Amino acid sequence: MTGNPGSTAAPREPAMRRPELPDWASGRLRSAGIVIPFVVLFIVLTISSSSFATKVNLLNILDQNAATLIIAAAGTLVLVAGGIDLSVGAVYALAGVVSAELAQHMAPAPAILIGVLVGFVVGVVNGIVATYFRISALIATLAMSFVIAGIGSLITHGNLVVLFTHPGFGNLTHTQFLTVKTSIWIMLAAILVLGFFLARTTIGRYMYAAGGNAEAARLAGVNVNRVRVVSFMLSGAAAALAGVIDASRVLSAQAGNGESLTFTVLAGIVVGGTSILGGEGAVWRTVVGVLFIALIGNGYDLLGLNPLYEQITLGVIMLLAVGIDAWARQRST
Repeated sequence: MTGNPGSTAAPREPAMRRPELPDWASGRLRSAGIVIPFVVLFIVLTISSSSFATKVNLLNILDQNAATLIIAAAGTLVLVAGGIDLSVGAVYALAGVVSAELAQHMAPAPAILIGVLVGFVVGVVNGIVATYFRISALIATLAMSFVIAGIGSLITHGNLVVLFTHPGFGNLTHTQFLTVKTSIWIMLAAILVLGFFLARTTIGRYMYAAGGNAEAARLAGVNVNRVRVVSFMLSGAAAALAGVIDASRVLSAQAGNGESLTFTVLAGIVVGGTSILGGEGAVWRTVVGVLFIALIGNGYDLLGLNPLYEQITLGVIMLLAVGIDAWARQRST
């Protein structure tokens, strides 16, 4: 035995550690991070353009993005539950085409209802294929989008459906209440219902459980497949409602109208802080994310900036949003 028995070993100095954010801070960053850039952008645009913060312009933004907000609000439920729906653009176009075609031969109300029902059915099919048949939701909904787009083209023979001789169909969106268009009121109602459904109902909590840890949710007695089917069902119905609203707004519909809409919706959801891996998200954050993207587009128009840079800006913002989500998840684990 070596050394002096009466001596004690000198204490070792703790290794230097990188400063880390506490869990509550990283959680706050994920949940409310989009609010800060949204407010900053709103202030910058208000200062830069005198026509931005006017009632006409702001209501215009809401009216033009009503369809996107409805689809994104429902799409949040799908991502939270651990799925993804890439067929929303095709459903949006198909519902608009179906309702527009039917409106030429029947009253507007049943034509609108049938259009929404089409999306509901597609959502149920998407949910069943992606859950009970165990096909990746990414592949299932992408394949379904091609099928739906083909059906829409067959219905219209590739032509634009015009309803200028049936103006009653436009009453869904052209009428006003308290100087605000009906399309905006429908959008607000849909967002409130979907937000309440996700945040305050039992099945909404099950969606968080299914997306966060599907196996643990099953062991806890949650029917994960049924929960995910419900999320796809709501997504399909919301996409159809959005398609009918836009068809009513412009009194026309075409099978290929929703080609770029899926990306815009997904970008708004992700920028709003909903995780593409499931289990994290909120409808109100998605609304802020979609409006943030809408303000960027509106700002480019008002300030006369080159619109070619808009897509680059959106792509960079989406990459940052996904990166922040991945970083926050790493900190929490």
